[in-house]
Amino acid sequence: MMDSDGVSWLRGPILGKGAFGSVFLATSRNPKSRFFPPTMAVKSAEFSASASLQKEKEILNNLLGCPHVVQCFGDETTFGRNGEMVYNVLLEYASGGTLADSIKKSNVVGLPEHEVRLYTRCILEGLCHVHDCDYVHCDLKPDNVLLVPNKSGAGFVAKIGDFGLAKRGRQSKKHKFLSDYLRGTTMYLAPETVIDHVQELPSDVWSLGCVVLEMLTGQKPWNSLNQKLNSKQVLNLISDDKSLPEIPSGVSREARDFLKGCLVRKPWMRLTTEMLLYHPFVEGLDDQAFEVAEDEISEESSSSYEADSEFSSDCCYSSFRSEEEADYTVEDDDGLFQASSSPKMHRPSVIAIPADA
Repeated sequence: MMDSDGVSWLRGPILGKGAFGSVFLATSRNPKSRFFPPTMAVKSAEFSASASLQKEKEILNNLLGCPHVVQCFGDETTFGRNGEMVYNVLLEYASGGTLADSIKKSNVVGLPEHEVRLYTRCILEGLCHVHDCDYVHCDLKPDNVLLVPNKSGAGFVAKIGDFGLAKRGRQSKKHKFLSDYLRGTTMYLAPETVIDHVQELPSDVWSLGCVVLEMLTGQKPWNSLNQKLNSKQVLNLISDDKSLPEIPSGVSREARDFLKGCLVRKPWMRLTTEMLLYHPFVEGLDDQAFEVAEDEISEESSSSYEADSEFSSDCCYSSFRSEEEADYTVEDDDGLFQASSSPKMHRPSVIAIPADA
């Protein structure tokens, strides 16, 4: 059992569990420590099955320095009650849960557009850093975006988490097509990923567009016609060169234009993350603007998270893969679809994302 404490931290209640490990709440033995915050999330796996978790730790080390990527505070090997070795990674604790939690609470209405703009700017800042460090996230979705209190404590900022499926970018053509598997989640896969098995920087931009669309509508990107599609139907739509996620007429002109810059079927025609940072939809939202705008939503957000703290405990690990899902990577709410003549699916390489109880 993974019940051991670390040298500088104490393991608390479990926050999520899957086929490859568990995530626990953790507290620092020294609340005034310069190296650890008082509360953390510890992601743990038996050492013999921790290769993917060690890979994620390495990636997070390479991504240090960005305020919109989840922070990693180190790793440690401990021993369980039965003497088994356990590998642990200490991560930032997101008391706001995930973006998916926030969208779900909107009851299929979507988030206010000023809130969407704030979170989109945060995600873009994080994604720019990820791409500058030569990584492709490969699984950007609301479940993998964490909401962390800002410095003023008045609201939340968004941070990208769960890098278990991330890969190096800018691979040569020789290596681009070696994999017979897809990384990611069906609803957010880019057309070139489904059709050609290519996942590079523009693929993350497509996924970002899907996330923004979901924030605005409260619905999955391909479910906007009031019908819930299964994985096979979604993959067929993504493969159809005439299909695009529907952008509702009720959003602002700036939001619509931003989405059109992301949701372009040809990857070379999509705007880059750097270009999107200067788009009117998010431009000018610096840290000071974050605090001012978040004051408008903090009262509603804070009361919502307090009232639904039990709900968040159960749901903020919704991207956590169960034992039934352990043989695949491509997934959505309707289950898993393994293609025969279409792309096959990849075994997951991440156990969970840190979030709050």
